[in-house]
Amino acid sequence: MREFMQYVRNAFYGATGWSEDNSYKDLNVTARELIDFPLPRGIRLSLSSLATPHFATSYQLCNVGVVDGSISYLHSSVPLAAVPAQSDKIPLGALMRSYRGLHQLGSRGETPWSWETGPQIGTIPQVPAVADMGQVPNKDKSSLLYGRLYLPQSLLEAMVIKRFSPALQVQISAVSEQSLRNGGTMLSVVQYDQGKYGVEGLYSTDGGLLGLRGLYNFGGDASVAVMGSQNGTGSPESTEKERIYGRFSAGGEMYYGTLNKSGGMSLGARFATLPTHKGTPLTATLTINPLMGNINTTYAVLAKDFLAMATRMEFNAYSYESDWAVGLELWSNRRPAGFLLGAEPSLDLESDQPELPSKKERSFQAKMEWRLDDPEPEPEPVNIAEKPTEGKEEYLGVFKARLSSNLDLGLVWEGRAKSLIFSLGTGVDLQRLGEPFRSLGLEVQYSS
Repeated sequence: MREFMQYVRNAFYGATGWSEDNSYKDLNVTARELIDFPLPRGIRLSLSSLATPHFATSYQLCNVGVVDGSISYLHSSVPLAAVPAQSDKIPLGALMRSYRGLHQLGSRGETPWSWETGPQIGTIPQVPAVADMGQVPNKDKSSLLYGRLYLPQSLLEAMVIKRFSPALQVQISAVSEQSLRNGGTMLSVVQYDQGKYGVEGLYSTDGGLLGLRGLYNFGGDASVAVMGSQNGTGSPESTEKERIYGRFSAGGEMYYGTLNKSGGMSLGARFATLPTHKGTPLTATLTINPLMGNINTTYAVLAKDFLAMATRMEFNAYSYESDWAVGLELWSNRRPAGFLLGAEPSLDLESDQPELPSKKERSFQAKMEWRLDDPEPEPEPVNIAEKPTEGKEEYLGVFKARLSSNLDLGLVWEGRAKSLIFSLGTGVDLQRLGEPFRSLGLEVQYSS
């Protein structure tokens, strides 16, 4: 479950039209969130508020053996008044959904993106499509300031995001703590996104790390955009026949530590279906680290609107060590008790649909007279849109599970109870059945 501040930060990206699809670090984010989702530990309570369209606060109290907490503040130069901030109105998919679909190329800065309401494809929440979205002042010169103080450790965390142009953005993150070298560290990232490709340069004071990474898109909507620009027509009739409803992406990263005189690199590729794909959405990735000999493959699929699954296989060509992991998330429109009793997640949704008229068998009299029955009057069409649906949420919670080759099992149930959003989970070690439970936690969020 994502924190409220991350939810607001993603809303800032949506308000300014920034997409993270072209970032190499998020190449396999879909499988990573389906498999490596965090397990709650202890008890954690969060109180948050979007006090004004430009300012948000969050207070957190934790009890994991030791009582601690944090205070967070966020300021956005772009007004976020249209963002649902109340915990009883926030779409659960924006906080909990793991499967992340791609956005169409060229949508940045052209058409406002919409919020993901529940089980829609994609996880990055965006600002609702409002009429005055194009009139946001200085949207291409926007900025975000974020700060978080951990108590009683006196650890300070800060982030600054500055947009210089529709394609250029700078992000600076810093952490201040006495146990760190030089009392803290800072990471600067310059991001340049042209839709067809994205390039990032980074520098970290921890070891004097310099890095460069990029991602290039081809096939699918990327090829259609190029063909349209070259031909000068871009007519949908000429490009629809040759269109592939999937996008291929290839990229890599290189980094070098100026203090320890060591470096590294990795290469990766991804294929993901587009929103216009009418079949099963899927994402497949392959990453290779030639220096360390690591090969990583992932495959994620949205089998149903309420079911997403992912697998990951890792192999080292030098040591022949391998590792695998699987994960899934299952959305339910039932309370946890009904879900555990085996109720089908989409049962209530299907029951709301009108029954289709079945073909009536020919009457005995018509058979004897070698004729068809007289035509019956057609029933009046039922307008589903007129049915009252306000106040009814399509899904009430999601069950997440993962299992690795080490027989580590993670189970999480996330949902909403009244105005509280909760996450209840546990970690189980199947190799130690005498003491299987490794962790147990509960997180509760409330925002206004």
